[in-house]
Amino acid sequence: TEVCFQKNTSSTTCNFSLCPTAATLHFLPSVYALLFLTALPGNALALWVFLRCISSFSPIHMYLCHLSISNVLLSITTPFLAAYYAEGLVWGLNDVLCQLVLHGITPVLHVNIYISLMMLTWVALSRFASLIQNTHASRPSACTTLLPHAFFASLKKVSFANVVCITVWLMSVGSIVPVTAYYAVDEAMNQTTKSDKSGRGKVCYSPAVELGGSLSQTATVVITAFFFVMYLLVLLSYVTVLRHIRRSRRNTPVTTSQRLLSRVFRNIVVIQVILSVCLLPHHIFKPIFFSLVHETPLQCSPTKETSSCHPFSGIIELKNCLFLLAALRSSTDPIMYFVLDRTFRNETLNILRWNQKNSTTLQVFCSGTGSKHLRLVSQELRNNSSKPEVQLSF
Repeated sequence: TEVCFQKNTSSTTCNFSLCPTAATLHFLPSVYALLFLTALPGNALALWVFLRCISSFSPIHMYLCHLSISNVLLSITTPFLAAYYAEGLVWGLNDVLCQLVLHGITPVLHVNIYISLMMLTWVALSRFASLIQNTHASRPSACTTLLPHAFFASLKKVSFANVVCITVWLMSVGSIVPVTAYYAVDEAMNQTTKSDKSGRGKVCYSPAVELGGSLSQTATVVITAFFFVMYLLVLLSYVTVLRHIRRSRRNTPVTTSQRLLSRVFRNIVVIQVILSVCLLPHHIFKPIFFSLVHETPLQCSPTKETSSCHPFSGIIELKNCLFLLAALRSSTDPIMYFVLDRTFRNETLNILRWNQKNSTTLQVFCSGTGSKHLRLVSQELRNNSSKPEVQLSF
């Protein structure tokens, strides 16, 4: 049999097709559909709270607001991904839906995953910097001496956070969209066309689409390195705050400052866990995946009249499952906001009427200025509005 290498001309010599299992045909479409049903409403509600209900906007709110926008865009792509995995073997490569996935959904998906990564990193760094600067331990943190005071001062400004968010969007779109555009136009379309000049087998879910080419694989290495830089920054914040807490507890009793330390530490831990569970497995496996693709020889079919299952069909499915895990983070972010930010938590509880004391008697609406307009819906609240148990915050 003829031996060809994926890194050279496998796509033009070997007539392989992908043979998806139930994991691709049923599991991935089902989870992506469920992700759409949970992530879109949750992030839309979060965005509403940030834009309409919070009048005093902090830098953290700015980062979380942009993270919600990114998650809304990402969640809109999930029905198309569900359809791609369920019907990709039926769609032709030139079909409208396949072209939409390649040229539209792929860039939006990747851009928003890395926007969310950078936003989460800035949230962790902002919490960390504010804590280190405003609390005191037995000796100052090295960060307060290594970094200029102006940097810490800027982290407290909403205008600085706004500039950071705009820069993050521009960097993500400017760096990822050209790569995904080249992938969609050249690597996926041209390579698939070359692999079958007779016109047979040009389906959307194919090795060329799933494996990509040299440029997208090189870009993956760069993006993976960038992810680990962001991940290590959050980890460094975690370790530094932990050491800061230990030094503080040696000198002071449990005070408001100590409670602040514990709360910020918890917030950074939450972000670290999200990055570790959702994004880390995908970024560890992706370089391994492309290394296997690049180096493993493929045993080609002796005849070109019949096609056989691509030997990487299994690891392609594993890659797609780990990418799903990265996308699932968008549905957990509203829960993270609820844990991280007290103002967001209070406003959300009011909107959803989850407060146990007045959930049956009070509805809260938010205006564009951030003030609350309260509508009494029972006579009981009118009779008891003077009691201290029911407190209305305007």
